[in-house]
Amino acid sequence: MTGPQYQPYYSTKAAQEILQMAIARQGEQGDLSREQLWEIAAELDIKPEYIQAAELDWLNSQRVNLKKQEFNLYRREQLQQSLVKYVIVNGFLIAINLLSAGTVSWSLYIMLFWGAGISLKTWKTLQTKGKIYEQEFERWYIREEVKRSLGNFWVWTKKTWQVLTGEG
Repeated sequence: MTGPQYQPYYSTKAAQEILQMAIARQGEQGDLSREQLWEIAAELDIKPEYIQAAELDWLNSQRVNLKKQEFNLYRREQLQQSLVKYVIVNGFLIAINLLSAGTVSWSLYIMLFWGAGISLKTWKTLQTKGKIYEQEFERWYIREEVKRSLGNFWVWTKKTWQVLTGEG
């Protein structure tokens, strides 16, 4: 039985896979410091501007992933609110229908049509990939940034007013 057949050269993809495996094994012993990351990059002759750009890209992707988690939570909360409204209103309508007609008739149609809408909303909420999801995320993100900016502007305006009027 012969030993492993090491190759004299590796493709970029193969080298990345091998390095990822090696880093993962080292990661079992503890995390890498930023300094160690930069040292590894230097040993691999990766230019500092490339590692810095890659690090910034990674940080931005982490920020976006956190925002997407926040967006998904927001969507689930919206769905939960819709479900609670559905149960309360339809329970009330069924009670009225039972008391007035002694049977469930017209309220059943409302419950079924509204239920179809809720089912579609549930399906849409569970979708976290695709073009429509990305568009909704972008709209939500812009709304959140506008709210944050307006809130910051309001706080600044209030503080400025307090300073100018001597109330602060």
